This record gives sequence, C-alpha cells and structure tokens, in this order.
Amino acid sequence: MQNTQQLKLLAVIGNPIKHSLSPLMHNYALQKLGLNSFYTRFCLPQDIDSSDLADFILSSDLAGVNVTLPFKETCFRALDSIQGIANEICAVNTIVRKDDKLIGYNTDAEGFYHAIKSHNPKHVLLLGAGGSARSIATILFRNNINLTIANRSTEKLAYFSQFGETLSFADLGGKTECYDIIVNATSASVKGVLPMQEEILIPLLQQSRLAYDLMYQAGDTPFCALAKRYTQALDGKAMLVYQGALALMYFHDMEIQDMQFMHIAKIMAEALKVSL
Repeated sequence: MQNTQQLKLLAVIGNPIKHSLSPLMHNYALQKLGLNSFYTRFCLPQDIDSSDLADFILSSDLAGVNVTLPFKETCFRALDSIQGIANEICAVNTIVRKDDKLIGYNTDAEGFYHAIKSHNPKHVLLLGAGGSARSIATILFRNNINLTIANRSTEKLAYFSQFGETLSFADLGGKTECYDIIVNATSASVKGVLPMQEEILIPLLQQSRLAYDLMYQAGDTPFCALAKRYTQALDGKAMLVYQGALALMYFHDMEIQDMQFMHIAKIMAEALKVSL
C-alpha cells in the first residue's frame, strides 16, 4: 500500500560534511522501513551561532536534524527543550522539530556504548574534551567503567574530573598503565593527522586491547592505521549505525524498544556494507 503521508525532510549538519555516510544509511533504512522521509546533508559556516542555527532549522522544512562536528555544543544552546542523557552531557547530536519547537537528544552516548560493550572494557583512555568526549565519558561513567581523560590543552578538562583522572597529552608520555580501549574523540582524523605524537601514542597502543576512532572514512583513519600495527582497531561506523538507529526512531516518534532498535541498526549496517 502506498504511503500517502506528507514527506518528512531530515538532514545532518556539520562542517566538513561531504564525507558523511548518514544520508546513505538513513535513506536506505527509510526505504526498507516504508517511511515517507528523505535525508540529506547541509554544510553550515563554522562560526554560526546558536540563534542563527535555530533560525536555519525553523525557516526550513526540516523535521529532524543530526548534528556533527563542530556544532554539538552550539546546538545545545539553540533548543527549546533537552531530553534524557543530553541534559547531563550538555551536547546534542539529534534535534526533532515538533510544533515549531526544537527538542534535543543525544544518541552518541548509547550509540558508542552499543559499539564497544562486547569488548567488556574495565579501563578506557579517552582522547579529547569536546561534545563527543562528553557523551562517551557520561555513558562509560554510568556503566561503572574506569576512565582516564586526556586532552592537548587542559582548559576543558575541569569538566571531566567528575568522571575520572584527567591528563594533558604531554602527561601521557611515560605512562605505564594499561588501558583496555583507547578512544580517539578528537577531530584529528578529520584533518588527516594523529591526535598526538607517535612516540607518546605507540606505547599506549601496544598495551591496549582495542583502539577506537569515532571518525570514519573510506580507508583507515591515521589513528586506526597506526593502531593496527600494535592492536585491534575500529573506526566509528558501528557507533554511526547505533546512534543513527536511535535518531531515526526519535525522528518518527517511535517507542524506543530493543527489538525495533536492533532491527533498524541491522538495516543501517547493511547499507554501509552494500556501499563500501
């Protein structure tokens, strides 16, 4: 039976955004699920403020938006209400427009946890202190996983002290502690570089069980390419799938149930497998 419901327009916003697999993944799932929606992408100016960002969404026909770098914290200040774990994180990656009100969610946190929980980490080293790092620190802390957070500069680390030990990248040099997972939550891979000097990173990788880069691209990110010489390495495609499945459910006002969530995630993973 033909779906006669009005077309729902969805999008991901970021800068850069050309690399994003979200439109491919979402449109594949929307077609498979028989939902009358279309998903696209928009590259916005990096210096856009929260007011202009809200105006952009409200003056468009967008019913839902996913948010990626560098707008996750900017978007948080543009919303009429915040739901769930996003209140703790103070960053959003999913916005639903309802009655001309903007409602924010964070699906990054749950998406990341679903991607790594089978590895049963006991101690995680988190590199970075931006919006994505906030999501990861919050969900790992909720699940009683020991956490060390490191960043190039120390200004943003004060917030993270509630979750565990905080260090500068320089302080990691000579560290003998073993981490089950090292997570790259910096934007270094987008720029085609490593998050820190090799001489500091390599000894950490040698003692880890998994290196996880939140970023992804057609080939290995610089972080994953280096990590694969010393340990198992994964990029952010699994997290993309899980956070995307949750976002799709919010966009279409679905009840969040595990069976439906896993079904949608399976379809989205299939989209990436078919295309890559």
